[in-house]
Amino acid sequence: MTEATLALAQAGDSEAFGELVDPYRRELQAHCYRILGSVQDAEDVLQEALLAAWHSIGRFDGRSLRAWLYRIATNRSLNYLRGESRRPQPADLSGQRSGWSGPVRSDEPWWLEPYPDDPDELTPGPEARYDARESIALSFVAGLQHLPPQQRAVLVLRDVLGFPAAEAADILGTTQTAVNSALIRARAGLRPGQDPHDVPVPRSPAEAAVVDRFVSAFERFDLDELVALLTDDARLTMPPEPDEHRGPRAISEFLLEHLGGQELKFLPTRANGQPALVLYLPDPSAPIWRASGLTVLTLQGDRIHALTRFGDLSLLARFGFPRILPRG
Repeated sequence: MTEATLALAQAGDSEAFGELVDPYRRELQAHCYRILGSVQDAEDVLQEALLAAWHSIGRFDGRSLRAWLYRIATNRSLNYLRGESRRPQPADLSGQRSGWSGPVRSDEPWWLEPYPDDPDELTPGPEARYDARESIALSFVAGLQHLPPQQRAVLVLRDVLGFPAAEAADILGTTQTAVNSALIRARAGLRPGQDPHDVPVPRSPAEAAVVDRFVSAFERFDLDELVALLTDDARLTMPPEPDEHRGPRAISEFLLEHLGGQELKFLPTRANGQPALVLYLPDPSAPIWRASGLTVLTLQGDRIHALTRFGDLSLLARFGFPRILPRG
């Protein structure tokens, strides 16, 4: 940030304002996503935050632009959570069960959405406890959603971004004592995340081998191979649906019950720093493939620990996938 650019922005130059804030836009969106758990909500809140920053740039004191922007984005996110009635309600699937006895009630946040695997340029401060990849993992973001909003914000500011306690207190408009107290409670309440040492290196041959085995077994409807690929405590969740399936055999039987006997087309992508697959099914009346959803895979060693399926096809555009593909 140069003084000349700041002076132009404070004088009402929108291009100068854009030059100031654009370097922080991507990390601010990821910040809002971590707190809110929804990409759409994060995009909306970030737009509100940047508009508020534009309207108040004349009052910016010229110290840390990054901390100032984080203050606005964090408080806009917390304001959003205070009005959670703005969120759409989850699907009621009480009349849509197949009669199979496998599902149990899921405690995962139904509003959870996958985050496109755009390289995160975040450089955490020295006090951070998570690196950029760990802190965008789907299980970590889901775990954050179970914390009260203030604790959620404190943990992200301190342990993900590495802001010192004094800066975090300034961002939240509270005291260092309150920040430290909230951080202790948040750390105690946060569900254990994936051990980064158990996860194959992203985009490595080891990671690709697990995904290839899963796709091959699925396409061949090989129940034994699917069961062998899943950890004993594997889970299949499908936000915003309220049910989940636990255990290798229950998950495999559910997948084969709903998709078995059909021709399948999988296209690879990435979400939340993890491998993901977009599934297409053949249209019975036209020579096209129709998108069925996106599934994020959480790996543990050479097996799959969790599958999170998102059936909202509007999400696919963020990942660069169409809803329809030609067959041929």
